[in-house]
Order: sequence, then structure tokens, then C-alpha cells
Amino acid sequence: MTVTDLATDVLVVGGGPAAAWAALGAAQAGVRVVLADKGYCGTSGATAAGGTGVWYVPPEPAAREAAMASREGLGGYLADRRWMARVLDETYARMNELGTDGRYPFPTGPDGRPLRGGLQGPEYMRRMRIRIRRAGVRILDHSPVTELLTDADGSVAGAAGYRRQAREHYRVRAGAVVLATGGCAFLSGALGTNTNTGDGALFAAEAGAELSGMEFSNAYGIAPEGTSVTKTAFYSFATFYQEDGSVLEGAASQGGRSVIARTLLDGAKVYARLDRADDAARTAMRRAQPNFFLTFDRLGIDPFTDRFAVTLLAEGTVRGTGGIRITGDDCATGVPGLYAAGDAATREEICGGFTGGGSHNAAWAISSGSWAGAGAAAHARSLGSGRAACRPVTGAGGAGLRPTGRPAAAAGHRAAVELVQQEVLPYDKNYLRRGDRLAASLRALDAGWAELRAGLHGEGADLVKARQAAAMTAHARWMYAAALARPETRGMARRLDHPDQDPRLHHRILVGGLDRVWTRPAPKAGVRA
Repeated sequence: MTVTDLATDVLVVGGGPAAAWAALGAAQAGVRVVLADKGYCGTSGATAAGGTGVWYVPPEPAAREAAMASREGLGGYLADRRWMARVLDETYARMNELGTDGRYPFPTGPDGRPLRGGLQGPEYMRRMRIRIRRAGVRILDHSPVTELLTDADGSVAGAAGYRRQAREHYRVRAGAVVLATGGCAFLSGALGTNTNTGDGALFAAEAGAELSGMEFSNAYGIAPEGTSVTKTAFYSFATFYQEDGSVLEGAASQGGRSVIARTLLDGAKVYARLDRADDAARTAMRRAQPNFFLTFDRLGIDPFTDRFAVTLLAEGTVRGTGGIRITGDDCATGVPGLYAAGDAATREEICGGFTGGGSHNAAWAISSGSWAGAGAAAHARSLGSGRAACRPVTGAGGAGLRPTGRPAAAAGHRAAVELVQQEVLPYDKNYLRRGDRLAASLRALDAGWAELRAGLHGEGADLVKARQAAAMTAHARWMYAAALARPETRGMARRLDHPDQDPRLHHRILVGGLDRVWTRPAPKAGVRA
């Protein structure tokens, strides 16, 4: 098997905003940077496919206080004010930099000042690609990573992968690695999430990292039936209807999505109409997120006056808050040489147990990416010139790559994905959670993991698919183990059998393990009561 060998100081895995900011931060620190993206950096991922609001707040004490207080209750009081303040500061500076150095065309308000509270995904990521290339970053497009590399003492020393278009395996030796691979939406079909299969979390766990907040993963976005557009902010202007045209009582974008789920589970259709938006709001909405309306325009639907059928699509940890545990201000993971950013990392620091689309997520991608890139650069420099390229390395990957038993059929990844989707996508298993259902699903997933660990294997492009299947299975197991360890309702981790908040569970939950999943409470440092 031919393997192309590369060497760099910092390797960034991913291609969305967090990866781009990490690559830029590392390059600005004066080190060599390689970015490896599963897709084409600038177009892959949820942000590039749509648009996003940004948690951009001017440095005014009253405004900052209101911004931090606004979601603390929703998040179950698990967020950390110090991290919130850091993210607000960093996001403010980086968004301003995007307007000046990146020349992003922010719209202007009536007073002539730029409005920097939102970004058009395609233009944003196009400019970020230009910026990182000008900074000297080498981009490997269509080059999914399949495992991390470690040295003799367990430090992360690079990664290996497969270049789809060149049809060749490759290996990058690096002084440090930033995982910015996004969350996991389980190939649900939600807009822009086809690359979000939880790969980074699997890689991190294989290297010895822990995860946190994985119970906050039952996010479902509203989408017009038969489409993938899960941009839900504008549904705050919607009235939801039953098939006979009567109002569906209790249904709402916020606080009433479970009513929609139950109705759909009963086999009935749910309809929506954005009929609570006045003329000014309608104009503003089209200006702010024009791609939200593309689907309606193509279907000949006026969403403000016409009723249209809707569905719910799982978005997992793409819109949830769980991910790789962060152990330092530089977004280190506790494994030497490994850093995490964006949706791949837990966002509990600023969101606790709840986050929606955009806003905090976008700010976290910008800030954590910048910090992780700088942190990885500092770590790489500390190793000394040339060490990264010469130290012996070993592949850390397991499931889907190095089976413990006899390799199964090449298409075994399809069965593994189908099993995961059967246990994670249905509303009555993941969204409307109950302990008995979670436990039953976890048993099925544990059995699926044992089977794929023993026999799942792939070569070339099938190796990528096998590793994705393993990552999704691991992700689902961590999610449900953490959900069972939180028998209460806090943030978005709602339990129908435990509808109240339990003060004894006012802590974060760590989870990890591969063949045997474990959970334990995290220390309460930084958690505000």
C-alpha cells in the first residue's frame, strides 16, 4: 500500500469555521500548518451550507451581563461565566477582524454602522478559505482523516487518512493536532451535516481523551417535509396546524416541539405558516437568511401565507452541546498534543445544557478555533525544530480499521449505520426520552459495537465509511449512557420519566470508553448555582 508522507507543525482536522480559525490562529503564530478536510474546505459543513447568527455583543457591561444571563437558566446553570466573558471578548475581536482583514461585506444599519451579528455561510467560508491560504496553510481537500497517530509516550503526533480524489492513503506527522471535525447528526439528512459523523470524538477517545455533556444531544430541527433545511429561528413566527386546518395546540418552535414530535409519531401531518411575521419582519428575514427561502421559492410556496407540511430532523451534537472535554484555556484535551474546537468540543462552558442554531455555536467556533490553533502552535514549538517529523508513530485507530476478529463483508458499514439510525433517529427513542427506552437502545448499540469491533473493516474509500460507522455507533453509546446517568430534566436533556430538575445532579457528566462505556460526575469548578 502506497502512503504519502507529510510533515508539519500543526495539523487541523476539519474544514468548517472552527477548523479555519484554528488554522489561521496557528499560522499567525508562525508555524507550518496543514488542514485536512473530509470535503472541500469552504463548502463542507453546516455553516457553509446556510447562514448563522453570531453571539456578537459590544463590550458594554450591561449588554454583556444581559447576554450571559439570557441562557443560563435554559442551560441548567451549567455554564461558566469566565468562559462566557472570554468568548464574548474573542468573538468581538475576531468578527471585527473579519470585517477589516477579511473584508467580509457586513450590511449596515440605519446609523451606517456595520451589523456584525450574522454571517452568510457561503461567503463567510469562501473568505475564510482565502484567508488561510494567504496565511500559508496547506489545504488537503477531500482527504478524510481515519485515525490519529501517537508517539511512544502517548502524545498525539499526527494523523493518517485517505485522499479520495487521488485514491491514496496519506500520513501527516505533526507536533500537535486540532480536532475541528464538527458534531454528529447521524446522516439524518439535515442541511450540511453529511460530513458530521462524530469522527473527531472517536479519534479523541482512542487517544485517551474524555467527553462531556453528551446527554445534551437530542436536538431536532424543524424542516419543510421532504427537505433538509433545518433553519429553525424563523419558526418563532409560525403557527402550527393539524391536517384539518385547526391550530395544533401547544406546538411551537421553542417549548412546543415535543407536541410536533408526538403528532408525527401518531402518523398525522403537521403544517406550519409564518403568519405571525409582519411586513417589516418578512423583509428583514429575507435579507438576513435568503437561503432559508430558496426551498420555498423552488416549491412555489409563500411560507408567510401558505401552509406547508413540516418534519423534524435529528441534529445530535451539531446543535447539541456535548463533545470532547476541554481541560485548558487553550482548548487542550488532557492528551498531550491534542486540541479540540467548535462542535467537536463540548460547548458546556458557554451554553451549559442548551444551545440552539448559530449564535453561541458560531461564537464558540470562532473563539475555540482561535485558541486551539494558538495552543497547538505553542505545543509544537515546545517540541523543538524537526522533532515532529522524525519521532516514531503508531496508529491509534481501532474499530473499523483493525478488527479484533475475522473481517466481515466489505459493506458491513451499511448495517452498522442502519442499526445506529434505528436507535437514534426516532422521536420516541431520542427526543422523547425515557429510561427504559434509553436502556434498551443502549443494549442494542453495545451489541452492535461488539460486532463491528470484531469484524468491521474497509479498504480505501470503504475504510472511511467503516470509520464513520464506528464513530456514529460510539457517539450514540456515549449519548445514551450519559442520558441514563442524568435521571432528571436539565437543559435540553429532557426525561419524560424524570420531568423535574434534581439539585443533586447540578454537575456535568463525563463519559468515555470504547469497548466498555463509563460515566462519572465532573468536578463542579466553574459551575454557577
